[in-house]
Amino acid sequence: MPRLLPALADTPDRPALRFGDRALTYGELASAAAPLASRLDGSARVAVWATPTLETAVGVVAALLAGVAAVPVNPKSGDSELGHIVADSAPDAVLAAPGTELPPALAALARIDIDVRVDPGPPAVLPVEPDDPDTPAFVVYTSGTTGPPKGAVLPRRAVSSTLDALRDAWQWTDRDTLVHGLPLFHVHGLILGIIGPLRRGGSVRHLGRFDTDGVTRELASGATMLFGVPTMYHRIAEALPTDPALAKALSSARLLVSGSAALPVHDHERITAATGQRVVERYGMTETLMNTSVRADGDPRPGTVGVPLPGVELRLAEDDGTTEVPSGDPEAVGEIQVRGPNLFLEYLNRPDATAGAFAPGGWFRTGDMAVRDPDGYVRIIGRKATDLIKSGGYKIGAGEIENALLEHPGVKEAAVKGAPDTDLGERVVAWIVPADAQNPPGAEELADHVAGRLSPHKRPRTVHYLDALPRNDMGKILKRSLPDG
Repeated sequence: MPRLLPALADTPDRPALRFGDRALTYGELASAAAPLASRLDGSARVAVWATPTLETAVGVVAALLAGVAAVPVNPKSGDSELGHIVADSAPDAVLAAPGTELPPALAALARIDIDVRVDPGPPAVLPVEPDDPDTPAFVVYTSGTTGPPKGAVLPRRAVSSTLDALRDAWQWTDRDTLVHGLPLFHVHGLILGIIGPLRRGGSVRHLGRFDTDGVTRELASGATMLFGVPTMYHRIAEALPTDPALAKALSSARLLVSGSAALPVHDHERITAATGQRVVERYGMTETLMNTSVRADGDPRPGTVGVPLPGVELRLAEDDGTTEVPSGDPEAVGEIQVRGPNLFLEYLNRPDATAGAFAPGGWFRTGDMAVRDPDGYVRIIGRKATDLIKSGGYKIGAGEIENALLEHPGVKEAAVKGAPDTDLGERVVAWIVPADAQNPPGAEELADHVAGRLSPHKRPRTVHYLDALPRNDMGKILKRSLPDG
């Protein structure tokens, strides 16, 4: 297949990446990534310590050039989660910025420092990339509703087809400069937010950490696109009434895109009223990359995630998982199922989970419930199950949090689900049956316990204490009987 990032060879003088005051042109990026790619030759997978830095971007580009699957690792992951990811993916090495202190879970791996210094010299000789479109490009770990995260193996065709479909939907060109402050260990921030601009031959300016001042500065100085999650847009909406410079900067953008969870209509309306801009929403998953989007030249229609992207087939299925919901009925609810070149190959080392994720005919079961307007616009109404929490742009499995809570000696039983939150979209809420009712563990103690084992964004923000959890005759916890807390 053609190169994933043709601009590395075609436009050496064009700006490619900027993180703070550190930047690389396409030629410099090629010169930094090509030697690293040669060191990765022969590897199957490499872990990338995915800090929001220039080094992470260079490391991932090198892996793509070498045809080696990159396993982005969240630097905030706890020891249990890191240990699982390392044991499951078995990377041949870990890539990290020089001087970075890595946790014990990565200590046994060969370490390769990512050198972004570029010496003057002839243009870099880029390696020959794999011809097979099913060659794995990434293994991205995603939280399920139970158990530890699963590694979704994403092939090169999924990356190229999604990014090319977004080129069509968003009219994305080499003249665009993207600004965002998203983490680089998941699909949104890394594949869409870094590899996306590089595939187009445009540039990306990463904020390091999201703040409205950074958004103002970059959009006011020539950036044309902004990527964010609803939490970020909520904070923008809150700041707009007293920040005319932010409003002016946003009004100059070509495209504002929100993803990873639904953006509340109220925030849509406040941003539009202050800037004249409509935020575009899209819908995707780790396993599918992007499925739908509101088009840049289409009706923004708050509350919808637009129409299927080019090349993506989408249907709504009845509860039996195979019968299609009648089309054109905006009241008919069904599970979103998709198929196309954007789909993942498998869950690493989990053939059972892989088989269970698909309906007959190669349709991937997303677990998201939706209705469809007569003109094809998709409106997501929630999860088929109650155990996936979307908080601050993250998808969090309740099961792994429950397991972490049950490791605390003061917890006898635990149940976790999401509750609506104006800032985060949903917040993690836990119901606890303490081992000692007279001396229950404190909420802060439990939150720290979960954050230390998993990740800070998975900690419960609210903890309730009960004498017993509601269960059915089979002993299953009845989460729908627990109030939204």
